[in-house]
This record gives sequence, C-alpha cells and structure tokens, in this order.
Amino acid sequence: MPSGSGIDAEFSMTSSLASVVAVPARLQSSRLPNKVMAVIGGLPMLQRVLLRCAKATTPRGVVLCTDSDQLADLARVWGFQALLTSPSCDSGSERIASVAEALIDVAGGTAETTLIINVQGDQPFINPAVIDAMAAEFNRRTPTPEVLTPVYRMGADKVHNPNVVKTLLAADGRALYFSRSAVPHVRGVDPEKWHQHATYWGHVGIYGYRADVLQRWNALPYSPLENTEKLEQLRLIEAGIGIGTYRVEGESLSVDTAEQLEQARAIAAAKEVT
Repeated sequence: MPSGSGIDAEFSMTSSLASVVAVPARLQSSRLPNKVMAVIGGLPMLQRVLLRCAKATTPRGVVLCTDSDQLADLARVWGFQALLTSPSCDSGSERIASVAEALIDVAGGTAETTLIINVQGDQPFINPAVIDAMAAEFNRRTPTPEVLTPVYRMGADKVHNPNVVKTLLAADGRALYFSRSAVPHVRGVDPEKWHQHATYWGHVGIYGYRADVLQRWNALPYSPLENTEKLEQLRLIEAGIGIGTYRVEGESLSVDTAEQLEQARAIAAAKEVT
C-alpha cells in the first residue's frame, strides 16, 4: 500500500492537526463553462460537493473559495462560509493559498498545526471518508507531512484516458510524478496490454496541505511541467516539495467534460447520492 511520507524533518507531530476543507470554485471553465452550477440529481454540483464535504467528521469547517460573488452568496444561503479570491488565480491550490490566513483562522490552529484539505468543486460524489482518512494520515505520520493526496489502483480502461490523472509512485509511496499520459511507459509492448506489465495508480484530485506550505505557494518558482500538463501539483514536485500518498478504494469522479457531466447525472439517477 502506498504510504509515502512527503515530509521534511523540521516539524514533528506533537498533537492532532486542526483541519478545514477548502473548496475552490469558479464559474468560468475553459472546457465546461458554469459546470459547478450544472444540476446533478436535483442539486447544483457545487452544493452537492459542499454537502458531501460537510459529512466528514474531522474538519472544523467547510469553506468555499471563489472569485464569484454569485457563488459566494449561494454558498452562504446553503449554510457554508465563503471567501472571495482574486480572479487571476490560475489553479485551485493558488486560490486557497491566497486566503490561507483566513482558513487557518477557521481551523483555529497555526500555520504549522493546520491542515487545509483542498476538495475541487467538480467532485460531486467525493467520499467524506476520504477526507477523514486524509486527516488521520496526517496525524499518524511523524514528522508531519507537507502534502498528502489519495491514490487508487487504476483499471485498464483508464490507463490511456488523458482526463484521468496518473501518479507514478516511489517504493515508499511518495509521488514521483503526475501525468495525463500513461506512466510508466512499457517498452516493446502493445499499449493496450501495458496494464498487464505495470501497476497504474490513479489520482483522486484532493490534496491535504500543511498550511505553511500553502503560505509559500506564490514564492515557488515557475513550473514548466505544471504549465505543460496543466496539473498544479507538479509545481510542488518541481520545487522539491514532497507529496506523500495513501491508498483508497476506487476513484472519485471529477466533472471536466460534457461526457463526464452526463455520467454524473446517470450515477445520481441510478441511486440516491447526496
């Protein structure tokens, strides 16, 4: 089972971390505009995400981080806190990093004792148990990790899908790389049979950050890899910040395309999922 530490030696665990869930969201999306307001099973997708996060027992709050007054107002009507961010933020992590101080206040901790869990606003069926597992993993490991993310063993049908992010793992579970391409490449074998020769790990698109790591986000150097793959976590890896992993069973659907939106609606129609 992957159990990478993604740690530095400076901080040791002396008590449980205070945690908060931050959900970055915007109305504009290049591939699927206004997707967070798409109705899935009778609820806007964003509301569904927030409600799912609120079912986790560990975090001290669920906060929407958005550049949209409309979304912020709706979140408050739904009973959630909202923080306004700059529209210039290029990624969800950058968005929550810009309001890290306010999120630390919500958690009631300090930069070194606060866990900020980033759940994307396009994950309508995020499992609350995965959020609680994130907090448990941070509190279990000594020294305290800088960043953790969940992974799952990927089925053969996802290996070559560029919309499904793959994670290349070290023997100790640290994430070596994230890619939209299939990694590792199996030389001399038909790509349709690669899964028979290598284990492929999928990435569940949530991240747990020690808050002081997010405070340094804007000081991290420009990442060509992040820009090429359009994967924000590569900025951390390219800057030498370790990302640990822990294994979960099954993926969590992220809605990035019209096809995935229809898939989400079919899932909601097939069973009662709130």
